Amino acid sequence: MAAESTSTLSTFTASDGDNLAVQDWPLPEGAALRGFVLIVHGLGEHAGRYEHVARRLNGWGFAVRGYDQFGHGESGGARGALPTANRLLDDLSEMVESTRSRTPDGKPLILLGHSMGGLVAARYAAEHPKQVDALVLSSPALATHMSPFQKFLSRLIPQLAPNLRLGNGLNTRYLSHDPHVERAYKADVLVHDRISARLVQFIAEGGPKVIAQASQWKVPTLLMYAGQDRLVNPQGSREFEQAAPNGVVTACAFPDLYHEIFNEREAEPVYECLRAWLEERF
Repeated sequence: MAAESTSTLSTFTASDGDNLAVQDWPLPEGAALRGFVLIVHGLGEHAGRYEHVARRLNGWGFAVRGYDQFGHGESGGARGALPTANRLLDDLSEMVESTRSRTPDGKPLILLGHSMGGLVAARYAAEHPKQVDALVLSSPALATHMSPFQKFLSRLIPQLAPNLRLGNGLNTRYLSHDPHVERAYKADVLVHDRISARLVQFIAEGGPKVIAQASQWKVPTLLMYAGQDRLVNPQGSREFEQAAPNGVVTACAFPDLYHEIFNEREAEPVYECLRAWLEERF
């Protein structure tokens, strides 16, 4: 097996002047490049939590880049804040453009988004289908477990106090069946539990927008979701799968897994689903 290359950390300055932390996992020198994967992480976490995913992808011939979204990890912004409704989409657009400039001609650029990052990646792909070659969604936040009253508040509070930041209410017990994952998550100084009212609204309204666009979906997509997900509602993934055109969206459901499917004790079927899909297309 070829030796792993060293990952690198850098800073990307967005057009509005805020800095985004970027981590690259290049292929070892001399390895044949099959494509580039850009990882978009979930709520409250950061790109560094995807080291093991990046290394798997490296082993399959893909260079990987991840970045900490605004208000997350080592990037700028108050924790969990969202200064404008489209800020996360604007940042991803700039990251795609930057990553494209590093991708050799003819090599595919693939977005891989988890949870909230899956929602961001899906919305971007729906609005800019020609900018990426494929999309991988891991437990995407296409539907929530909010009650009708919570949904009402998610529409009302952003009008009154859009920058109000509260605890996100995430129950870390249901990240994974592996207790080591929860302990590491709680001990990670770059993980936070803040969420602003505007970010709540972005998530609550964004999922239905993606599902409404599913029938016109154009980007080849691998949808992977957990049947026992208690952090996002897997019904959103089911509705997206049912509405999408045949042959465009491939779905892999894992009925017994919790939210972080790449961090489960029984994660090998997840990696095999991803590997097989990439092999078939690239």
